[in-house]
Amino acid sequence: MLKYFDEIFGKGLGFWIYAELIGYFVVSISPMALPLAVLLSSLMTFGNLGEHFELTAIKSSGISLIRALRPIAIFTVFLVIAAFLSNNFLVPKVNLKTFSLLYDIRMKSPALDIREGIFYAGIPGYSIKVNQKIGDNDLKDIIIYNHNDALGNLDVTIADSGRMEKFFNENYMRLTLYKGTNYKEARATRGISEKPVEFNRTTFDENVIIFDMDAFQLSRTPEDLWSTNRAIKNISEIKVGLDSISTLVNDEQFQNYRTASSIYPFFTRDRNLDPLDNIMERKAEDDSLRVQKARKNRELADSLENLKNKPDTSTILATKPESRLEFKPDSSKTLSVRNSSSISKSDSLFQAKVSNRKIQRRNLENIELDAEELVENPQEDIQEQPKKIRRTDPLSEEEKAKIDSVVFKKGYQSNALTMALNNARSLKNNFNIKKIQIENHQKEFRRYEIAWYQKYTQAFACFVMFLIGAPLGAIIKKGGLGMPVLVSIIFFIVYYMLTITGEKWAKEGVTDPFLGTWFSCLMLLPFGLFFLKQARKDARLFEPDFYIEWWKGVRKRFKEKRTVHS
Repeated sequence: MLKYFDEIFGKGLGFWIYAELIGYFVVSISPMALPLAVLLSSLMTFGNLGEHFELTAIKSSGISLIRALRPIAIFTVFLVIAAFLSNNFLVPKVNLKTFSLLYDIRMKSPALDIREGIFYAGIPGYSIKVNQKIGDNDLKDIIIYNHNDALGNLDVTIADSGRMEKFFNENYMRLTLYKGTNYKEARATRGISEKPVEFNRTTFDENVIIFDMDAFQLSRTPEDLWSTNRAIKNISEIKVGLDSISTLVNDEQFQNYRTASSIYPFFTRDRNLDPLDNIMERKAEDDSLRVQKARKNRELADSLENLKNKPDTSTILATKPESRLEFKPDSSKTLSVRNSSSISKSDSLFQAKVSNRKIQRRNLENIELDAEELVENPQEDIQEQPKKIRRTDPLSEEEKAKIDSVVFKKGYQSNALTMALNNARSLKNNFNIKKIQIENHQKEFRRYEIAWYQKYTQAFACFVMFLIGAPLGAIIKKGGLGMPVLVSIIFFIVYYMLTITGEKWAKEGVTDPFLGTWFSCLMLLPFGLFFLKQARKDARLFEPDFYIEWWKGVRKRFKEKRTVHS
């Protein structure tokens, strides 16, 4: 929230707006704050137990450290589950509210703050300067520039004094000016027949100007505008986004192969460029899904069309019951009724079909007659078509020289090279653009995967911090806000840095998003197991005597090795 301090404060917002925004921020940062809370609370709890020798009493009564940690560990497991549910359902909705409210606060203009001797341009279309301000509403020596026409400083109002008053639920402001003059000048036109510039000067004893204060009000934007943001999606919605991005990337890659395959054989003749197997499998799957979707849409449209074309029984019910009883349909006789337009249309179509058939019949008769004439007079009508002779001998040097002279003389070779170069450059540019598009989609795909795995890692981090905090508190044996707070801050900083590093590697494609998001938990989990092992042995890791005795043991073993070798 601190990074938005300059944007949200100084805009005249009420207390409840700030309270709502702070509440949203508290819930939004809970996935990162909860592991720190677990680490600090476990450190302080077991530090106090160790400081007051309560852990010693527990161990002396025959209860091991693992058994003493079991109830709190079970509570931590339930806390992990609650954190996951919160990250998946509550936090996305709160993020949506946060983004919407923060955007509305940003778009809101700052509170009306007219200062002495400074031009104030907070009101759209006006620039106001006041040399003296008495209280909050009374003004002295006022200059107002009206820029609503966007023609410059052509409308100026000067007044000795004035008073500001808000009305209609503070949606409008009334500025009453006293003893002033308004100067209004028309914009000069250009041309040969330019008319003289009009200038108007109006004096007044009292003048009222109404300002619209809509820009100073907090208007709420529809929340649907942030529906594509990853931070407001749960796991099921993230999966849908992943599937759509994967389909889009696969389609673009398939189109690239199609484009390349249409050009590649031109240069290589016998070689084909086929898409990869995974692309073809994904393409077949996507095509089947599209067919199923189209079939469902078609069935739905057909059902709606059937309902629309279903005969209405209301007319039958509206008829007289007597006529309905007297009516007896005869199966032997049918009655068809058509209007004149339908009859004429069908008849015209029938006549057109008949005429086409007559023409086709005449053409067939002519063909038969021509065939009979050919049979009677074969020598007169049949002419042999000359056959094309293919040359198998290679071109001579003289023929090659003639062809080259024609090619160079007409400029065919240079034109062909220029066209080929231009085509190659255009293809390269198209492929580069498509490559950039695919890379951007793949980056977005990785970000979606990171947001998916974060739902799990941020919850599991609570258990990792418990494994670090509880044994470490039993080793330190100091409670309060001193050593536990310091150790908690150190480990949380390490956890935060590892989290940022892993997510950055995942976003850049250096590592898999799964490993990138789980990197911090996987790195800190061995520390928790190590501290748990040392706490079971009552190790004194934070006492100087422990390291002095360890150093003495190292020196002793080193001396023994030297004596053996000597």
